[in-house]
Amino acid sequence: MQVRIIDAEAASRWMEPLTALVVKAGEAILSVNRAAMRVDGKQDGSPVTEADLAADRIIADGLAQLAGDIPTLSEERTQLASPPFHGSFFLIDPLDGTKEFVAGRDEFTVNLALVTEGVPLLGIVSAPALGLLWRGIVGRGAERVRFDGATIGAAEPIRTRKLPTPGEPWIAAVSRSHGDPTSEAFIDGRPNAVRKTCGSAVKFGRIAEGSADIYPRFGPTCEWDVGAGCAVVTAAGGKVTDGKGGDLVFGQRQDTGFIIPAFVAWGDPQAVVSY
Repeated sequence: MQVRIIDAEAASRWMEPLTALVVKAGEAILSVNRAAMRVDGKQDGSPVTEADLAADRIIADGLAQLAGDIPTLSEERTQLASPPFHGSFFLIDPLDGTKEFVAGRDEFTVNLALVTEGVPLLGIVSAPALGLLWRGIVGRGAERVRFDGATIGAAEPIRTRKLPTPGEPWIAAVSRSHGDPTSEAFIDGRPNAVRKTCGSAVKFGRIAEGSADIYPRFGPTCEWDVGAGCAVVTAAGGKVTDGKGGDLVFGQRQDTGFIIPAFVAWGDPQAVVSY
């Protein structure tokens, strides 16, 4: 297959159809009866449901029609991946926060990123049960969009928050189910830190819209959990780094299980420090 490199201009022409596709996948998730659905376990111990698989089928079919020559890496189809990916590829988590979904909570997301040369360029993070999504293209800005069913509302431009002023608290987006001592220590090192509990990739959305300052995760996660949020935060003016303040690279190594050992999402790039 010929390698394609998609730039920001080309990606912008796909934003609306990709948004509609992600919203459609969210509708499929919401149509699943959580009380009666089957929950299976993967080899890594994480859960997978019929909602994950339904959303993945919709996205796979949609991308095949929209951009069938662009490779895809999905959490539910890693066996079909053949990294390293050259040029551009789509990175997908059809249902991020399956534990939140199974528990009956609303903060689960559909994540879709377009990655070019290892760097997320376009990202969409949709929270179907909240009727809210965040999207952006690096270099072209980010937006928050509300939707009701398949009806997508007007886009509202968003920006990350500047570095808190002296005496102003840092707001840290944290997970209710994935805490770790290093992340807690990192947060405690921010002046007057206040924790804002969020599920799944909603945390990236809160950074992008400026309602939180940092989102540290010093425990392993996967590329599809991070790619779309990385693009949205970066497009909104922030930065997502590895645990040492360096750049993240996506889609290069399958032998590591597409694991990201640690990352920090920063609302203000001026706040980035190395560890």
